[in-house]
Amino acid sequence: MALRVFGSLFAIFAVIALVMSAVGLYAVMAYSVTQRTTEIGVRMALGAEGRQVSWLILKRGLWQMGLGLALGLGGAFGLSRVLRTLLVQVTPTDPLTFAAITTILTCVAIAACVIPARRATHVDPLVALRAE
Repeated sequence: MALRVFGSLFAIFAVIALVMSAVGLYAVMAYSVTQRTTEIGVRMALGAEGRQVSWLILKRGLWQMGLGLALGLGGAFGLSRVLRTLLVQVTPTDPLTFAAITTILTCVAIAACVIPARRATHVDPLVALRAE
């Protein structure tokens, strides 16, 4: 019974952490796009296509995601041995669990980066250059 309660609590905390990480990454990316509006406007005025600007924004988000996943997976491998007593029917380094979580976090991070990237492609160069 106690293990079921702990499992439910960990699942709830995991969902909350996933939502918070998605919102945080979206906020950082949206702020970055806002700060770089003039640069994006100049790039668009000089002939950059929408997909080039979008890739510029996505590349930064993917870099942050990769760094976060590397640090997170390293910490998870370390802590899984400590939490061994709380794991039920799962080995501490279950590859399926780590692969599933990595896939979910990657999809969430990409989705959090796509919205600011799409917004960056719709920047009007004239408006962006007048903002300064």
